[in-house]
Amino acid sequence: MTDTLSSTEADIPLAEVLRGGRVESLHYGSVAIVDDTGRVVLSLGDTETPVYPRSTTKALQALPLVESGAADHYGLSDQELALACASHGGEPEHTAAARRMLEHTGRDETSLECGVHWPTNAAATRALAASGIEPRALHNNCSGKHAGFICTACAEHLDPTGYIAPDHPVMRRVTQTLAEMTGVPHTDANRGTDGCSIPTYAIPLRALALAFARFGTGKTLSADRSASADRLRKAVAAAPFMVSGTGGFDTLVMQELGTKAFTKIGAEGVLIASLPQSGLGIAIKCHDGALRGAEAAMASLLQCFGGTELAASPILQSLTRKELRNWNGIHVGEIRAASGLNKPR
Repeated sequence: MTDTLSSTEADIPLAEVLRGGRVESLHYGSVAIVDDTGRVVLSLGDTETPVYPRSTTKALQALPLVESGAADHYGLSDQELALACASHGGEPEHTAAARRMLEHTGRDETSLECGVHWPTNAAATRALAASGIEPRALHNNCSGKHAGFICTACAEHLDPTGYIAPDHPVMRRVTQTLAEMTGVPHTDANRGTDGCSIPTYAIPLRALALAFARFGTGKTLSADRSASADRLRKAVAAAPFMVSGTGGFDTLVMQELGTKAFTKIGAEGVLIASLPQSGLGIAIKCHDGALRGAEAAMASLLQCFGGTELAASPILQSLTRKELRNWNGIHVGEIRAASGLNKPR
């Protein structure tokens, strides 16, 4: 039987789009906030029907890169570790870091199995097109994650060929890590295929939030995994540009907040956050797949649940209420978190 979101449980307004002072559109979805013991702090909408977390789990998928010793073996920098957690924009800094990661192993971009697309950053796409150069696998927003898989394989003397397959040793280890972090099975029964061709597993939003509560504090993890999560969080905070690039939600938030918050967007309106100081994990699913709705809602929730410093954050305030302008630069409205989300609890 195919899981479907119940309209009675799922229709929670996350964000409003205003024009001329009137609400023109609404984005509906679900929110789960969980602490690192599994206690549910907030549940809005349907947080139990499994959803694909997509790219929100990249930092969890990068844990074996550190735990295996591959990151140390190749002397990966903060920039390179951050790129392993990234959905980058394909800007020159991103492709250069992905290339360096592969060079550490003696390989090049032909080893990447993520596929090819134009950079998601518009300026990078225009520059590439103007130069007459076709996009390559390095421009894929997942190339850093895939380079991390190749590093893990090569450091353990495994052939990385076919690393995207569920039964490859590296992918089996990644899948086991996801299951351990989320506390729910990752099997053939809930497996789909992500845009970059690796497996993605449908899980409850509550379980996704739990994984990032654990990722943030490390309290319920082994000493090795806790240290690996801490290292990845610090790498991302030290090099936030690598995570999404110019103007990206994750980069904007973490450039200002550093280690106080880890955020990661995913396709189809999924967005997570980890708040190490409060021990909370947040997971959002915007049911129409619109990230603009998830981003506004997440900015509001970070202000509510991140303590006094995040409550006063200028960048979060600007993302909670984002001005909309037309092609002539005229202010026409805004997108804002739905009323009620920004009320302290």
